[in-house]
Amino acid sequence: MRYTIGYDIGSSSVKAALLDTDTGKCVATAISPAQEMPMHAPVAGWAEQDPEMWWREVQHATKQLQQIHPFEGSAVAGIGIAYQMHGLVCVDKDQQVLRPAIIWCDSRAVEIGNTAFEKLGPNWCLQYLLNSPGNFTASKLRWVQEHEPGIYERIDKVMLPGDFIAMRLTGDAATTISGLSEGIFWDFSMHQVSPVLLKHYGISGKLLSNVVPTFGVQGKVTAQAAALLGIAAGTPVTYRAGDQPNNAFSLNVLQPGEAATTAGTSGVVYAVHDHIAFDEQSRVNTFVHVNDTAAAHRNGVLMCLNGTGILNSWMRNLVGKPSYEEMNALAAVAPVGSRGLKIYPFGNGAERILANKEIGAEFKGLNFNIHGREHMLRAAQEGIVFALKYGMDIMQDMGLQIKRVRAGHANMFLSPLFREVFANTADVVIELYNTDGAQGAARAAGVGAGLYAVEDAFKGMECLATIEPETNSAYKGIYEEWVEGLKRII
Repeated sequence: MRYTIGYDIGSSSVKAALLDTDTGKCVATAISPAQEMPMHAPVAGWAEQDPEMWWREVQHATKQLQQIHPFEGSAVAGIGIAYQMHGLVCVDKDQQVLRPAIIWCDSRAVEIGNTAFEKLGPNWCLQYLLNSPGNFTASKLRWVQEHEPGIYERIDKVMLPGDFIAMRLTGDAATTISGLSEGIFWDFSMHQVSPVLLKHYGISGKLLSNVVPTFGVQGKVTAQAAALLGIAAGTPVTYRAGDQPNNAFSLNVLQPGEAATTAGTSGVVYAVHDHIAFDEQSRVNTFVHVNDTAAAHRNGVLMCLNGTGILNSWMRNLVGKPSYEEMNALAAVAPVGSRGLKIYPFGNGAERILANKEIGAEFKGLNFNIHGREHMLRAAQEGIVFALKYGMDIMQDMGLQIKRVRAGHANMFLSPLFREVFANTADVVIELYNTDGAQGAARAAGVGAGLYAVEDAFKGMECLATIEPETNSAYKGIYEEWVEGLKRII
């Protein structure tokens, strides 16, 4: 019996999956902690977490797997890691964390990135980086350099959240080309770390970790880590990727024209293509996809909405903490369009699809005489979908035609109402699968360990449902009204 383990290092929790590589079936899953991990905001617009907390939850989740489906530690053939993108972890020469991680929804580096975009030149940035430096990892590192010079001087390596977990597993500081691209360190034209960007920010290339392939042996588990996890020393780490490229892999979205979506804390649509494409305002972003090769380039265009599941969670607390299933049923009682109530879900930091503006969430048309809980809950789901559609419109203006998307049967896609609104507003077919990021990382780990080829990685995965859009749906007109309202806000 051979297994692989996949970890998904989120900002809310760590998920783990144990995959039986012979059958392609996931035999155990775990989430730790039971409640959401804390996110610290010492200043409005900031978002930080302790990287060591992620590592502790990896240990807890692994022990849960062992309890659910006992397995020999020596039977684990590979470990895959998916992780929250765009974060910054700084460690010293002893691999000790120097400051809390600056995570994906932290807005402190927006102006640094905007200034770099103007000084380097929009044409240069878009031609070579395919993005503005924006509020990404490179700009966050520049912020540390400017505002915390004492810490900056002690940095030996900077890394993404998944790189940190891999380092705790193997003792090796490493990253991938895909990871460098998500940090906006990568020059797509020269196919190397951008010396121009490093020079502009005054960042030494020595702070970046060695590059390892996305699939393949990236390091081996140390005896110390093995003892903590209950697996064998020497077990290889064979895959790592940011959560959205990994989500696409999880759903077998690997070729041009295919798209994946997810709606957890944040909401994402991620479409694969094989050509150079960018949005002139960098409202959506291009990264190197997990299956990119020199012979067949694959990039992923990502649109991200920060205020997705976090709005739904906020609504749940507001209306007395019913179960999400009860919330979905109550929202479905309200009519299409929520009787004119519109919600703009932009209350979780700067939004890329709004050119990194931080406008806050807004409610429009709220009438105390006609609107109740059901209208509020439905308007929240409709507003999230409308914001995702707004980002998809930007992607389609870049030439990406999205007619079919794949999603895991999880998070907001558990809501029949959410699926209905999404399919009809975006005019797309939705395919739902029995997978998630941790399972995808486990499947990818098998590829990296050489157990099977990419095309054989999806054995055991099933399409659970297909949702077709309706003809002449009323949602399209309501969405257009929502967009007109957004134009007045921004």
